[in-house]
Amino acid sequence: MRSAPALPKWSDKALIFMAYIVTESCIKCKYTDCVDVCPVDCFREGPNMLVIDPDECIDCTLCVPECPVEAIFAEDDVPDAQREFIEKNRALAAKWKPLIERKPAPPDADEWAKVKDKKHLLQE
Repeated sequence: MRSAPALPKWSDKALIFMAYIVTESCIKCKYTDCVDVCPVDCFREGPNMLVIDPDECIDCTLCVPECPVEAIFAEDDVPDAQREFIEKNRALAAKWKPLIERKPAPPDADEWAKVKDKKHLLQE
């Protein structure tokens, strides 16, 4: 009797799908409203930004309207100038720890929320 063929794994590169991406607007703001609504704990916390772990995200969209700085996009909707954050989310999620509870934003987050060009400030 032949055994059934092995099914592909979600971790195979060809099947990895990242539904949502955190982009530059999060840098130095790091509001965690998104973390509060995430049903699968896919957010990872770095020194001055959050990212989404592509292996955990279930494409639920709950985080998108919660972000006060509109930093979260569906992968297909990431603005051209922010496309590098697709790979940054993947790479940084692999090394940063999960954030599973909402926490206060940095004291100066509201000031940083108005700043546009912050890529150079990202602390990996």
